[in-house]
Amino acid sequence: MSVAGESGRDAQQMRARAKDLEQAAERATDPQERQRLKDQAHRLKEQSEHAGGTRKRDTDPTVSSHR
Repeated sequence: MSVAGESGRDAQQMRARAKDLEQAAERATDPQERQRLKDQAHRLKEQSEHAGGTRKRDTDPTVSSHR
């Protein structure tokens, strides 16, 4: 498999794991545990963006890359 394919697969797996963590956070009764799970999900989402090579401005034509 190509490096790009592996990165895409890894990113997809990270996004799936982040979704699982968000769902676990919703079910958590302890506020500290809920926040920890949300934070971990957020970090995984960011990592998946870098691993997958896609950023919102790269895929959304309404987001300008010019500042």
